[in-house]
Amino acid sequence: MAIGKTLTTAQNEQLLSTLKARFEQHMERHPNIDWENVQAKLEANPEKLWSLHEMERTEGEPDVVAYHYETDTYTFMDCSPESPKGRRSICYDLEALNARKKNKPEDSAMNMAASMGIEILSEVKYRSLQQLGKFDLKTSSWVLTPPEIRKLGGAIFCDRRYDTVFMYHNGADSYYSARGFRGALTI
Repeated sequence: MAIGKTLTTAQNEQLLSTLKARFEQHMERHPNIDWENVQAKLEANPEKLWSLHEMERTEGEPDVVAYHYETDTYTFMDCSPESPKGRRSICYDLEALNARKKNKPEDSAMNMAASMGIEILSEVKYRSLQQLGKFDLKTSSWVLTPPEIRKLGGAIFCDRRYDTVFMYHNGADSYYSARGFRGALTI
């Protein structure tokens, strides 16, 4: 387990090995990106490695999905086939969690993402992830909800069914065993 927001040498080595293996297994997600450059960026940003460790620990299977030339940064997203198992059965945000009178879930998507140092995917980013594979065929994922919707008590989530990405709404305080959230981290 990480102490604070740093990893032990063994955790660091294991995470880099896992990320490299996943990177090499899924080259279609990041054509023209060299692992050596990604690893150098990771090693220079230990706090980001901690966040990636949290994504991995909660079964998000993070992988590189983009390189941004203008900022010389890489974006990782959760690429687990289904919504990460360690982040399911949660409501949308802390306000929704606090509003529940009975059967409160353990946490919320927005709170978990903040504590992990990652951002929850927007609908646009969720749809861009779906261009790289087929995700959430049996589960769904909360996505960043516009303030106008959230102010009225709602939140949005997405999934993929019938070879189509759908966006839906629900009360922000709802939670289901098959709904979690996907995150992104830019390094």
